Amino acid sequence: MLKVRLQRTGKRGQAYFRVVVLEHTKKPKGKFLELLGNYDPHKKELKVKIDRIEYWISKGAQVSPTVNNLLSNYKYWDKPKVPSWKPKKKEKPTEIPAVPTEVKIEAPHSPPESAAVEVSESQPAE
Repeated sequence: MLKVRLQRTGKRGQAYFRVVVLEHTKKPKGKFLELLGNYDPHKKELKVKIDRIEYWISKGAQVSPTVNNLLSNYKYWDKPKVPSWKPKKKEKPTEIPAVPTEVKIEAPHSPPESAAVEVSESQPAE
């Protein structure tokens, strides 16, 4: 299936896009069949050959949601916008069994109280 979609070019932080038609299984930066236009998001400019886009659509190519929304925004056609991405759903944490808030920690071998007193008495007072 052929797709009309964006191909990113430009340096990091300076994105620039080509509007191209290519097979949907090919890599986005790979070889394309035809260059249909370009989009500069920094200057907010979209330049496309709308007659060539309509030609490829007549041959069975589909337009990606992003390209469709760009063409709608820049008044190249009157088709409605479509959602181009879905926000990631946050996983709900699983229920953790209730833990008692007061936990008594006992020393495993506590000396008897009488032994502690005897030790303190045997020391000379200064």
